[in-house]
Amino acid sequence: MADEVLINILTLNCWGIPYVSQNKNARMIAIAEKFDIENYDIICLQEVWSVEDFKMIQVKTQEQLPYSHYFYSGVLGSGICILSKFPVKDVMFHKWSLNGYVHKIHHGDWFGGKGVGLCRLQIHNMNINVYITHLHAEYNSHSDEYIAHRILQAFDTAQFIKMTSGGVDSVILGGDLNTEPKDLAYKIICGVAGLADACSNNLGTIECANNSYTSSKLARTFSEGKRIDHILYQGSKNVKIEITNFQHPFPKRVPYKDFSYSDHEAVMATFKFSPGESEIINTDVKDLIKEAINICETSLKNIRRQRFWYLLLSCILIIPLVWSMGLDCFLSSLDVTIGVNIGRILLTAILCYTLFMSSIWNSVEKNALKAGCSEMEIYLANLNNNLCKN
Repeated sequence: MADEVLINILTLNCWGIPYVSQNKNARMIAIAEKFDIENYDIICLQEVWSVEDFKMIQVKTQEQLPYSHYFYSGVLGSGICILSKFPVKDVMFHKWSLNGYVHKIHHGDWFGGKGVGLCRLQIHNMNINVYITHLHAEYNSHSDEYIAHRILQAFDTAQFIKMTSGGVDSVILGGDLNTEPKDLAYKIICGVAGLADACSNNLGTIECANNSYTSSKLARTFSEGKRIDHILYQGSKNVKIEITNFQHPFPKRVPYKDFSYSDHEAVMATFKFSPGESEIINTDVKDLIKEAINICETSLKNIRRQRFWYLLLSCILIIPLVWSMGLDCFLSSLDVTIGVNIGRILLTAILCYTLFMSSIWNSVEKNALKAGCSEMEIYLANLNNNLCKN
């Protein structure tokens, strides 16, 4: 590498849920037009749930960003994609084993088949791995039923980055991590993968007072917003990285409209790549991994309890179903017969659900948690062995 190279990298959660997100079509067009007129070199997008929206953005930004990739996964598609000014040499997608709950349709994370995507880009004479991800959302901060899912996703992402970044000149991770810098999942990603944060302040990205989609109550509570959208990075022995700029690049409103580009704020970092050796980031993650294992073990205990209650409910439901069979010979009215049969259908549907949750789904979640715990225990054991050797 002979000269310095400046690269502008942007990440944005587009909030592009068809039929649900407000002003989706107008916002998506505005986002694409913004990308077309600005100088962005690499763009990481999340919640692009419609492939048609991706294709529209792809067409509108073809001159500025000729290379792109959408990561297909799950029922709806992963919702994540990368646009680039530089050639994409290789792509890969790693789907997480824990992705929320199939029966939580109103949350929808499971249907996206979420994971972490990788595009290896050739930037001048450098090979750079650009990762993109969107961790499980936190729907209730007081009682977070998905904390074990998100922690395992974070550890899985960090391990994936470590195992696929050998020999590259730089690593960049952009995305909606649904975690603040003080949260365990964020610390695990940075600590295990050895990543630094491009942001040196607490620039909020969601629930910001200036965003049109932030409720007045949240705006008063979190005037600066929460920072859950991040750009993280790592250099190498050959390439040194400096952050020369980090900002919200979009205006508060779409031009001539009364709404923002998304319910999230876009963030952009300017990276300066130069010859030299980057500082190696060594974080003591021993206590973090122990805490993560404890959370997963607690979640395993909760799963066992849930299985018991689902099985108990299944047994209770069988009683009225069997009892209703003996009513057939006493039913003389057509209306009563129809009513009884509708009741049977409803009870049968609930019974099928409870049996599914107590057997198939329970085993899937239990095995995923066990696998995650096992991986973290091996990682922790290796940390302890290395400490003993030193």
